[in-house]
Amino acid sequence: MVAKTFKGLEGVLAEELTGIGAEEVIILNRAVSFTGDKEMMYRANFRLRTALRILRPVINAKVKNEVQLYNAVKSIQWKDYLENRDTIAIDSVVVSEYFGNSMFVSQKVKDAIVDQLRDNTGRRPSVNTENPTLKINVHLAHDDLTVSLDSSGDSLHKRGYRVSQGLAPLSEVLAAGMIMLTGWKGNTNFVDPMCGSGTLLIEAAMIAFDIPPGVFRKSFGFERWPDFDNELYEKVTEETEEKKNIDITIAGADISRRSIESAGRNILNAMLGKKISISLKPIDDFIPPASGGLAVINPPYGERMKLHELNSLYTRMGDAFKRNFNGYDVWIISSDIDALKKIGLRTSQKLNLYNGALECKYHKYEIYRGSKK
Repeated sequence: MVAKTFKGLEGVLAEELTGIGAEEVIILNRAVSFTGDKEMMYRANFRLRTALRILRPVINAKVKNEVQLYNAVKSIQWKDYLENRDTIAIDSVVVSEYFGNSMFVSQKVKDAIVDQLRDNTGRRPSVNTENPTLKINVHLAHDDLTVSLDSSGDSLHKRGYRVSQGLAPLSEVLAAGMIMLTGWKGNTNFVDPMCGSGTLLIEAAMIAFDIPPGVFRKSFGFERWPDFDNELYEKVTEETEEKKNIDITIAGADISRRSIESAGRNILNAMLGKKISISLKPIDDFIPPASGGLAVINPPYGERMKLHELNSLYTRMGDAFKRNFNGYDVWIISSDIDALKKIGLRTSQKLNLYNGALECKYHKYEIYRGSKK
């Protein structure tokens, strides 16, 4: 199988897969391959925090023209996965000198599937891009074709708890990955003084209390497959119990009343109202718990603020860290390198991540009084 993720999170995802018992875990580009049975496929969808989708390849072939592509796809026994009354959706990623674009490839793949089923049954399945019975993933790199069944359905970043969001919401998968890259295990305080709609706070609470990200999902793609085993799936969903009596604070704030209201709705929908506290205040006035811990922040960047406002904000952030965040590791993601320099603190670690199409730096600042020594 293959678990897809964002660039920069492959290592974290590989650790997650090893942690849930997957075997032959191999890091790829924006993905991690692994082996496992049907139970592992269910568990990967239900438990992985940094996976976007779990693909189950059904064929790998060499193709250099549309005839070879058509024949390769038609050689798959689609009756094992589809009935003619079912619906399909095809998602193609194409980087090939032999094929012009992904729409053409998707069309040819669709033709091969429906032609085979029509030849066998007299009827053909239809396309439904919104809510298909079976989602099919096509990856074509040069002449290397892989056709996979998408066991996730909707992207796994759609946890199901977010009912309200701000102007530039952070993907739940990226938020979880950012937290896990710090090495935090839920054993110290966690704060986000610029929390927006609360995604980092919610993902942190789910990590700390061992709440699987799949608990809020209404469904996964594999539930529509002919071989779906409901008893096995129930076994997977009942494997862990939420941790209790964790003595840490998870707290956030934002200067925007709209953002705080949005975060409040999401936190309540995730049933974490007793585990997360939020307040309406600027970062200058936010005082984290004195015992130290971790701060992860996704401040404004990109097109969200004018340059002079952005530089001023990042300067204020640095001043607030020096004044109030003693004993904290502060991690900040931003696409604006010049603005990050305005923080005025020495970075102890630098990583590269992508927030959507934006290439970002993810910087760590260790805040302490006096000299490090």
